[in-house]
Amino acid sequence: MTEPEAPDRPIVEAGFVSEEAIYALILVAGIIVTAGRHGDSSWAVFWTVVGTVLVFWLAHIYAGTLAHLNVGRHDRVELRTAFRASVRRSSGLVIGAAVPAVILLLGATRVIDDENAMWFALWVEVAALAVLGYFAFFKRGATMPIRLLGALTTALFGLAMIGLKVIIH
Repeated sequence: MTEPEAPDRPIVEAGFVSEEAIYALILVAGIIVTAGRHGDSSWAVFWTVVGTVLVFWLAHIYAGTLAHLNVGRHDRVELRTAFRASVRRSSGLVIGAAVPAVILLLGATRVIDDENAMWFALWVEVAALAVLGYFAFFKRGATMPIRLLGALTTALFGLAMIGLKVIIH
C-alpha cells in the first residue's frame, strides 16, 4: 500500500511558508556574512550561494526520499511517490534563496553597487523572514498581535545575521 501523494498545490505555494524557505534565507544570510568578511564580491558570493543551495537542495531531496520510502508501520511507499513528495517539500530551499541570489546578481552585474548589494540582500532577507513568520500565523487564523509577534520572531534570525556582519566587520 502506498501513501497518498501530497495535494496538488503549486510548488511555489507548497514551499513559500516552510521551514525550508526560512532555513534557506538564514543559510544565504550566513554565506553573505561569511563571504563579506573575506571581502568577496557580489559575483563570488552569488556563485557561493548558488552552489551551496544547490548541494543542500539535492541533499534534502535525497534525504527526504529515503525518509519517505518506509513511512508508516508496514507500508512501503513507491520511490517515485517519495521522490515527488521530497521535491515538493524541498522547493522552499530554492524559493527562499532566489530573491537574495537575484539581488547579489544585480550587484555582480553592477546594476546596484557591489557592497550595497550584500547589505540590501540581508535586509530583504529580514523582510522576507518577517513575511514568512506573519503568514505562518495568518494561515493558522491567529490574531493580529500573534501574527506580528510571529513576524518579529522570525525576522530576528535575519537581524542576528546582520548583527554578526556588523561585529565581523
